[in-house]
Amino acid sequence: MTEWLLTLVPLYGPPLLALAIFLSCFALPIPASALLLAAGGFASAGDLVLWTVVVAAFAGLWLGDNAMFLLGRKGGTGLARRLGRRAAAIERAREALARRGGVFIFLSRWLFSPLGPYVNFAAGASGKRWVQFVAWGTAGEIVWLSIYLGLGYVFTGTLEAASDLAFDVIMLIGAGFATVALGVWLFGRHRDNVRNSAP
Repeated sequence: MTEWLLTLVPLYGPPLLALAIFLSCFALPIPASALLLAAGGFASAGDLVLWTVVVAAFAGLWLGDNAMFLLGRKGGTGLARRLGRRAAAIERAREALARRGGVFIFLSRWLFSPLGPYVNFAAGASGKRWVQFVAWGTAGEIVWLSIYLGLGYVFTGTLEAASDLAFDVIMLIGAGFATVALGVWLFGRHRDNVRNSAP
């Protein structure tokens, strides 16, 4: 299916990209990352207009994420129970949201992207504020789109190399994010210890 979809990218461009990314937000097996890489490559080659690709990809992603959030808000736990094996993934996402909140929404857009649909649903079902969901989600969406479209644009014609590099870039950014978060946490602990030990 991936190869067939990739051949359609230069023909149907932004509308296909928006639809495919929108549907991938419902945990359907659509290779959204590969389509983004390909669209970036076609934009670099002049077959697609870059700004239309960016707008279409962002619109599909934003609408899909928010539709899944609203589905969780309206359907809640009753719908989650009827989802069978996916109910476990939703429960894990709910637990992670309870512990990490907005940061987990942000990371689920690009670092843990397979969890994205479940996080969106769980955020809605758990009553997470929509404004907070949108703020963290949009930031993560921008990171994901920038990585895949950017690498596709730079490495036009070498989809496999761009895909491999995208994984490395995501891991590098994730490691940097984890390092900063750990540093902030350690600094906070140190400051608390100093306060507690003060006479």
